[in-house]
Amino acid sequence: MSTEKRSSDEARALERVVSAARNVQAASTALERHFASDGDGQSSTLELVRFEAAMQELKEAREAFDALLSGGPR
Repeated sequence: MSTEKRSSDEARALERVVSAARNVQAASTALERHFASDGDGQSSTLELVRFEAAMQELKEAREAFDALLSGGPR
C-alpha cells in the first residue's frame, strides 16, 4: 500500500472515530437533560437507543482504526 493511500485511509478512519465520538457526546447530553436538577429523571427509549447506537459505532470505529494502524484485518 502506498504511503499516500495509507495516509488517506488513516485520515478517513480517524474522521469516523471523531464523528462517532461527537455523536456519543450529543446523545449523552440529551440523556443528561433528564437527570438534571429540574429534569424528570426519565429518558425516552429513543434517546437510550440513540446513545447505545452511538456507543456501538464508536467502538467499531475505534476497532477499525486500531486494526488499520496495526496492519491487521478491517
